[in-house]
Amino acid sequence: MDQVNLLRKRFTYCEFSLTSRDDVKYVFCLARDAINSQISKLETKTKSPYGEGSSYSSESEDEGEVYRVYFKGLWNEERVYGSSSSYKTVTVAAMGAAICDSSDEIIHQLKTPLDLIEGEPISRPYVEGQALIVALQGAATYKLKRIEVFCDYYLLYQYVSGELLPNEQQTIDILDHVNLLRKSFTYCELSLIARYDVKYVFRLAKEAIRSQTRKAVSTLGNFGTCVICLDDISIDQFMSIGCTHRYCYSCMKQHVEVKLLNGMLPKCPHEDCGVELRIESCEKFLDPRFTEMMRQRLKEDSIPVTEKVYCPNPRCSTLMSTKEALRNLVLVYGFGARTCYNCHGNFCVYCRVPWHENITCEEYKRRNPTPLVEESKLKSLAARNLWRQCIKCKHMIELAAGCYHMTCRYIIFTSFVYLWCRVLLVCYVF
Repeated sequence: MDQVNLLRKRFTYCEFSLTSRDDVKYVFCLARDAINSQISKLETKTKSPYGEGSSYSSESEDEGEVYRVYFKGLWNEERVYGSSSSYKTVTVAAMGAAICDSSDEIIHQLKTPLDLIEGEPISRPYVEGQALIVALQGAATYKLKRIEVFCDYYLLYQYVSGELLPNEQQTIDILDHVNLLRKSFTYCELSLIARYDVKYVFRLAKEAIRSQTRKAVSTLGNFGTCVICLDDISIDQFMSIGCTHRYCYSCMKQHVEVKLLNGMLPKCPHEDCGVELRIESCEKFLDPRFTEMMRQRLKEDSIPVTEKVYCPNPRCSTLMSTKEALRNLVLVYGFGARTCYNCHGNFCVYCRVPWHENITCEEYKRRNPTPLVEESKLKSLAARNLWRQCIKCKHMIELAAGCYHMTCRYIIFTSFVYLWCRVLLVCYVF
């Protein structure tokens, strides 16, 4: 915070405003791209070979035995159809590996999907190279010292054996990783074989591919992408607003809370869509405090400005309409006496003060020409900031630009001339 405050001193004007997540979605996308860039630099991590699929878990006792390692990497572009007629093309990749003893008895087998980074190019050397890395990591985890690795992809065989040098940086990085892993073994040879001889690991990779395809089908049918946070989220975590737009609960919660804190009724975040949110829908994700605040905002919005009456009790300040106040008439005290339905205190609906017993409104105003302390503070602040007050609804305003003629947006037929200030300010009400 000290650094932020230091930087703010460089500007002649620097204000900090709270806004909704939808309003910062462009920089949100930039941040997401930066995170994806960091992820792409991380090494591909694999599961430990111990556990399911393993029939061997102790360190090799026979240092002279040469263990046999098979691997296969597959990738494919699949057109995946959802529950409706919609579809999307997804790229899926998977790896299969098997570690066997010298008699080809399986010690450990592995089938796993290959996590692809969106936007990162994919090729067969990349997928096959990742499968080789997984196989070598599995053999190193078993602390095997002598292995023979069998490969059915001639181009990768040439790269690893040094017969051919790759041009792509992606393949160069994979070869560096492979050569680093090979140093873990006292003997590590690569042999080229026919695809038929790796059919077992080929089947493992195909099973992993099919599993990913089924997952993609489930994702398309039951998940959707929030256009604000860009996350793929279960459809039951989306809020239907009443228009054609929908957003996840997390983004809507932040959007609604910001609007309420700024004194506004929340509407659909989509640009040019003015559909108001229903409190019944918002109760699913709002805290009780914000739910009550939204009820208050809805009530305030439903009462015309000229008909709003607030209880003068500082500990209450309940909002009422003039019609509600008329229903709580107290004839015992006088014509203007009313009772607040919340705190049950008596007040004068005309003077907007606690009930002045035994004196009329005219007499009260004559005896109390000075306004209340809070009202005095407001008028003093208005004088310092060159604010004006609407002659009807009494809202304080600031002139932004243009001429001095103002038309109140709450009372259409009320207008007045703003002659108090000649400074360009920001207008909030008109």
